[in-house]
Amino acid sequence: MLALRLTRGARPAVQLRRLLVTAASAGTGFLLLCAMGYALAHPGSPADATARLVWCLPPVAATVHLAVAVARTDPGTRPRPGLAAVGLGPARLMLVSATTTALSCVLGSMLALLVFLHLRGDLTGMPFDGAATEALAAGTPLPVPGSLTLLALVPVLASAAVAFVLRPTVLGPAPDGGARRSYGRFGATGRVAARETFGSYGRFGTRGGAAGRGTGRGEPEPAEGTVAVETPAVESVPELPAPHPAPKGLPWGVAVLAAGLAVETYATGATDDGGPALPAALPAGPTGVLAGWLLTAVGLALLAPGLTHLCGLLLQAVRPGALRLLAGRGLMEEATRIGRPLGVVCAVASAAVAMTPLPDSGSFGPLTALGAAVVTGCAVATLCTAAVEARQDRSGTTAALLRLGAPAATLRGAAALRAGALLAVFGPLTLVVAELAALPLTR
Repeated sequence: MLALRLTRGARPAVQLRRLLVTAASAGTGFLLLCAMGYALAHPGSPADATARLVWCLPPVAATVHLAVAVARTDPGTRPRPGLAAVGLGPARLMLVSATTTALSCVLGSMLALLVFLHLRGDLTGMPFDGAATEALAAGTPLPVPGSLTLLALVPVLASAAVAFVLRPTVLGPAPDGGARRSYGRFGATGRVAARETFGSYGRFGTRGGAAGRGTGRGEPEPAEGTVAVETPAVESVPELPAPHPAPKGLPWGVAVLAAGLAVETYATGATDDGGPALPAALPAGPTGVLAGWLLTAVGLALLAPGLTHLCGLLLQAVRPGALRLLAGRGLMEEATRIGRPLGVVCAVASAAVAMTPLPDSGSFGPLTALGAAVVTGCAVATLCTAAVEARQDRSGTTAALLRLGAPAATLRGAAALRAGALLAVFGPLTLVVAELAALPLTR
């Protein structure tokens, strides 16, 4: 009931993101049901039916990735002061997030089942009734356990992934005997319970040792019989947070990307080994080409955070001003959060560009187009959601800069500079990878 109340009372932008998860779950569920329908209609071709089911895995993974990104940006399940007193601690909020994700995915699976039954002709009285009776095995009764298993696949995986990512971590005292750490955002990161600013560092005598216990400014306590005159405390100046260290996946990403391109090139002269056939939108070829494409996509996802961090470093090179400093620090801080979805988008875009100049080996089927739309839409939506999450995390720094008198145009210029730097780096990279990936297929 609490998950339903939080879902109903969310803002329109949050509801839109949840509807995107529902739409992705509906498209993926429909593809899974169509794979089952093909298996029922062609009982003598188990290899083809298995291949269609395997090609449903990329939409499943894209849908789960989007569901996790939407759950991380949900403000209704974010820890707030006073919630723990009423029993809504980090663990309870994690369960609420997982339940909300499961509800969105279950709604999409139910929509997929209704459309599937309608196209089979089991539901009458609507347009396009029985439009795909032959492809979906209209004359064969559906196995209820198999249908329910396929429909429950996306909700179970998405809710489990959300619960794993947003799980609270049990944090005790610091190893060095320092301050006790508290739950971070969704309990995913541990932070010191009391963060000290630069002003408090000098004002409360943290460097004064035993002498600093008197006045809090590193001065000795006043002698007995004297009057201590208190000076007004100086307001602390907010600091930009120190950037995170560089991601360590750049060498691995380059190695996996090179391995994927090498596998595709090696598989050019190979004959068809009888592996799983490619969809109608892709040219027929050996299984090595498919393995090379998968390795290339994984390599782009691994190296993208390191490239994003490198973009931030380059923006701050050679005596940067305030604009380049803000843009560079922002990219370094958001390298992992923005880089991984950006790498997935580059992988999808490079695959689309690689297929464009290929000779026509078969028209796009409706299921192939639906799968491509689900994967592309989920990748773009995940990137946009990650950008929203990054904006929420730096809202405190933005508000502090505005209080100090920073022009709003400077902040907008820094955001535009970040986007331009990423486009200047990842745009040519996507084109180069697409050209190299298309070479084995055009020979």
